[in-house]
Amino acid sequence: MDFGIGIATSSDSWKLALRAEELGFTHAWFYDTQMITADCFVAMAAAAMKTSRIRLGTGVLVPSNRIAAVTANALATLNGLAPGRIDFGIGTGFSARRAMGLGSMKLSDMEEYIRVVYSLLAGDTVETAIEGKQRKIRFLNPEIGLFNTIDPIPLHISAYGPRSQSLTAKLGAHWKCFIQDVPGALGAVQGMQQTWTKTGRAETDLYATAWVCGCVLQPGESVDSERVIAQAGPRAATLLHRAADVDQQGWENTMNVAHQGIEQEVSGYVELARSFEPADARYLFNHRGHFVFVKPEEKRFISAELIRRTTFTATEQELTQRIEALRSSGWNQIVVPIVPGQEAAIEDWARIKRAFD
Repeated sequence: MDFGIGIATSSDSWKLALRAEELGFTHAWFYDTQMITADCFVAMAAAAMKTSRIRLGTGVLVPSNRIAAVTANALATLNGLAPGRIDFGIGTGFSARRAMGLGSMKLSDMEEYIRVVYSLLAGDTVETAIEGKQRKIRFLNPEIGLFNTIDPIPLHISAYGPRSQSLTAKLGAHWKCFIQDVPGALGAVQGMQQTWTKTGRAETDLYATAWVCGCVLQPGESVDSERVIAQAGPRAATLLHRAADVDQQGWENTMNVAHQGIEQEVSGYVELARSFEPADARYLFNHRGHFVFVKPEEKRFISAELIRRTTFTATEQELTQRIEALRSSGWNQIVVPIVPGQEAAIEDWARIKRAFD
């Protein structure tokens, strides 16, 4: 099984990517959330210069952040710095768009974006809409070696619903999603395997990546210790942020976690979020700290039960058993996001990774 890390992109993300490489991790994924973290392509370039083996990917890029031609160029440029080590992760947008008051983009627009990016990387002349008009574009002189369009750049699609999973299968792309628990992970991969094989593809050709957030418990440590809240709390808070989005914006909640037993946490946060300012843009404060830290105002809602429901927080032995169950069911890669200020957590997860070396 491959093991990757998720990086809350910063100007010195290369340090964490380098440490991950030293510990034997196979992938480093950089967030593309321009209102929350730093620019993924700038950080990936620095990591490409400092590392030699680990794969570097966008985790995940949101098409509305930049036009397709710019993304194709950035990927090809990175591919020149780290030939054959670049991955293109893409999704319709959650954090990056909701932090600006936007819902997910249309799946058809993402498909068109992917078409343009890969047509350009293939050296084709592609026709696409730019500023309201269909225009033909292509890389004009790739042969002079300013960037690399030769080495392949795998496509990874973040897909939760049936339509996005069908698109993943149609394109033969790698698949990724967040999971909260083993039963949910098993059901998710089985569903994706069925979608995949319906297109005539061999089940063994599916490459599935599970993002699992959490904390490796120390002996006797409680699930709501300060260290656990720092490492696992940002993911747990994501459920609260989504609930507030549903309440205020009517946006879809794709985080499949039952609220039974955590009703007070969810309802309490939703009520608090109704007081966020400015009143016409409450999403700004709602998504402050999103997935990178627990903001003081929400900490009282990050209970032990909420952490259990939304993260892989457990002892080293139990986490090893959970990941073995995922591997046996068809998952190919586990990605563990590392929270800013909690970089030492990579050492804990490296111990679990070594059980699968």
